Amino acid sequence: MSKSNLNPIVLLASGFGLGWSPFASGTVGSLPGVLIVLALSPLSLQWQIGIAIALVLLAIPICEIGENHFDRKDDGRIVADEYLTFPLCTLGLPWMAHPSLLLVAFLTNRVMDIIKPPPARQAQNLHGGFGIVIDDVISSLYALLLNHAIWWTMQRTINSAMENQFG
Repeated sequence: MSKSNLNPIVLLASGFGLGWSPFASGTVGSLPGVLIVLALSPLSLQWQIGIAIALVLLAIPICEIGENHFDRKDDGRIVADEYLTFPLCTLGLPWMAHPSLLLVAFLTNRVMDIIKPPPARQAQNLHGGFGIVIDDVISSLYALLLNHAIWWTMQRTINSAMENQFG
C-alpha cells in the first residue's frame, strides 16, 4: 500500500484496506458493516434508522474521494459503500435473539448487491459518490424486505411446529 493510500479518507473508502482483497473485495469489504450493526444493537430502532441514514450520507463523499484517488469509476477497492449501507438491511430484525438472522442479512445483502435488481443496476451509472452508494442503498433495501420475509416465514414455521407439537 503506497503512502498516498494511507490518506485517512482513502483508508475509509477502502474499508481499512479490505478493498484490496484479491478475491470478492465487496464481500470482504462488507465485514466492517457487521461490526457497525453490532455497535448499533443497544440503540432503539429509531436511533438505528437515523444512524443508518447518516452512514449512507457519509458514504457518498468518502466514495467520491476514493473514486478520485483511484481515478476509476466505482473502483473495486472502494468498499465504504458496502459496509456503510449494510446496517440498512438489518433494521427491525430481532437478530440479537436469533443470531442466525445476522448471517442471513449478510448473505441476502451480498446477493442483492451482486445481482443488483432494478433500479439498482441503472442507479450505479449515476455520477460520483452518489452513483457508487445509491445502488448499494437500493440493494440493501431489497435485502431488508427479503430479510423480513424470511423472518416472517421462520416465525410462522416455528409457531406452526410448536402448535403441532404441543397442541
